[in-house]
Amino acid sequence: MGVQLDDFTSRATAFLDANLPRKEAAKKFVWGEGSDNMSMFEEKSREAEQQMVDEAKAWRTKKFDAGFGWITGPTEYGGAGLTAAHERAYAAVEANYKVPSQSIFTIGLGMVAPTMLAHGSPQAKEKFLRAMWRADIVGCQLFSEPGAGSDLASLQTKAERDGDEWVITGQKVWTSGAHYSDIGEIICRTDPSQPKHKGLTAFLVDMKAPGVEIRPLRQMTGGASFNEVFFTEVRVPDWYRLGDENAGWGVALTTLMNERAAIGAGMGGGEVSMMTRITAMVHHYGLQNDALVRDMLANLYINYRVANFNNKRAMDKMKAGQTPGPEMSISKMALVNNQKLLNDFLAHVLGAKLQADTGEWGTYAWNQLVLGAPGMRIAGGSDEVMRNIVGERVLGLPKDVGIDSKSPFRDLKVGTQKD
Repeated sequence: MGVQLDDFTSRATAFLDANLPRKEAAKKFVWGEGSDNMSMFEEKSREAEQQMVDEAKAWRTKKFDAGFGWITGPTEYGGAGLTAAHERAYAAVEANYKVPSQSIFTIGLGMVAPTMLAHGSPQAKEKFLRAMWRADIVGCQLFSEPGAGSDLASLQTKAERDGDEWVITGQKVWTSGAHYSDIGEIICRTDPSQPKHKGLTAFLVDMKAPGVEIRPLRQMTGGASFNEVFFTEVRVPDWYRLGDENAGWGVALTTLMNERAAIGAGMGGGEVSMMTRITAMVHHYGLQNDALVRDMLANLYINYRVANFNNKRAMDKMKAGQTPGPEMSISKMALVNNQKLLNDFLAHVLGAKLQADTGEWGTYAWNQLVLGAPGMRIAGGSDEVMRNIVGERVLGLPKDVGIDSKSPFRDLKVGTQKD
């Protein structure tokens, strides 16, 4: 007999009451009160970031040990083996408590773990899945390269077989959280005689292994949450391989669809707070009767609501056990479009106060969001790639004629690639 929802919810409530303080009753938002921080990315010092990591891992470990860490996961890999309804019930209860930030797990549990569950070897699943969900280890994603971002299939990091091991050499870039991650999912070129979308293989890689070098990348927001990672003859066992040899493109698509789901859905649910803030800003500056401002505000509200409904539709498919599909590209395109609308609105209302720090509450603080927004046009696939996906896979349009998917990779003029 399955676990009854009422009993499960009662047990979850008792666990949370014993371990976390409840949130205070929400106060009505008042312009000028509280924090005006609206940064898109968490910009922390390395010391503050490490404290956040420690607190996040401690909470997830405690939650996992109590049976709430991987509610829908297979029991053989540490999951509770319950239903999506149980997961939703727990999330609804946990939302009433002050939970340490769990953002460090977005990539590992939202993208790498589902890919490992779908394509990993039995040994890899046994070794890593429970450890990831319990927060014994943290995962990152190693796809983009200096010459292969939006055109991921042009990647040149190579993996060469040596008996029961593979030797990886190359460079990856824009890797979030690499500096505090323990394992990574990496896509490598294993057969340059095949076309660019073939001859690729996916692996797990130990981020602490000899030959792995991680360097921070400074963003225009001032933070350094991304990294470039260099691999010099890094050895991984063959059972770290994800999927079949030279079939890495399909593995990458599994990860990318989960990535777009995480990006599109994760950024789409905050429109209530956002709309409350910018509506209060309009009233603060006495612009509530300005026809242009009212039109821009209404347009923002409509677009955010439509995007939110689209995200919920996609999330319902995922909760029903279906793999994220090309519709997640629509979610990401909507997110980027809405950010541009918001940036234009802020620039119109705030003018120079958006760029010149006068110390006034709720003005220059928006600058971090505006500077961070362009990065979302690239993260998870550029705007152009998203449009191609929607055009080809949703609308059924012909494939881009500029992509050579038949010639051997070694014959293509891609960066400075060599055999």
